[in-house]
Amino acid sequence: MTRRLGIVLVNWNRWADTIECLESVLRAGTKVHIVVVDNASADGSLDRIAEWAAGGLPAQPADPDMARFSQPPVAKPIKVIRLDAATAAATPPADVDVTLIDSGGNLGFAGGNNVGLRHLLLDPRVDYFWLLNNDTVIDPRAPAALIQRLDATHRVGMCGTMVRYYHRPTHIQALGGSVFSMWTGQSRGLGFNQPASMPFDPALIARQTDFVLGASLAVSRGFLETVGLMEESYFLYFEEIDWAVRGRGRFVTAFAHAAVVYHKEGGSIGSSGTAGGRSAMSEYYMLRARHGFIKRHRPWLLPVHGALSLALIARRLLRGNRVQAAAMLRALTGRPY
Repeated sequence: MTRRLGIVLVNWNRWADTIECLESVLRAGTKVHIVVVDNASADGSLDRIAEWAAGGLPAQPADPDMARFSQPPVAKPIKVIRLDAATAAATPPADVDVTLIDSGGNLGFAGGNNVGLRHLLLDPRVDYFWLLNNDTVIDPRAPAALIQRLDATHRVGMCGTMVRYYHRPTHIQALGGSVFSMWTGQSRGLGFNQPASMPFDPALIARQTDFVLGASLAVSRGFLETVGLMEESYFLYFEEIDWAVRGRGRFVTAFAHAAVVYHKEGGSIGSSGTAGGRSAMSEYYMLRARHGFIKRHRPWLLPVHGALSLALIARRLLRGNRVQAAAMLRALTGRPY
């Protein structure tokens, strides 16, 4: 069976999340290429994932109520190959269950995903590419439902899925993606924090989507070959918004509502959708990325965003979040984290 779908997981010091995700993907039954890109983890992630693949390390669900997506485990050993980034960029995907790639450094969200995408693009039989956060698990029907939606959408570029919260699986993080305001740089997840039982029109959701949530983002080969890979200068945040803007008017955005993903949200760097819940690192990269995005796509709005950022910093100070405020000020003034 041809592997028409390639999946990229970027790992950074979260091998336990990654092997739980891998168990859920492998149990789905759909033949896919799975690529794990490790961004220079300091916790021995690649060795741990290889140990899991050999059958020496079991996956442990972060929540026992979600064990049904990763348990019982798939039979081990599973076929694995390990590559460095240079070899992966010159070598077509092998017929294995999981390809592990050492990126050679912390390349950020876009850089890590691009390593996986370059490798998968070398197989002309791969039609679709699914960027999936490593802190997710998937419903076993998700890959097939995603492929079905992509096949059915003319001029498809990007496609989102139903994303629910891993620790609150009855509630939605996003129906596919979000709406976005250039004036404020703020986004609002479609269906955000609503019960998963809420009624919705999938076609309307697809039309309303300004960008697809990066935790579960699929793109077509045509999109990649026309628009290009993700912009790596952001490092974290705004990569998927930038991608959507670059492809606007040339490709259609789809929504695979029958493909369900459960997301732990913000495990690596402490990002959060809760007010005041972001770590200082998350605040730094969020503000830096927003200004980089506006400079690239709407430079005449930079004064507006400068004023907005100062107001956000002042709000953090008033709330007593001095560490976050200091990080945001460093981002605003172009200083390193």
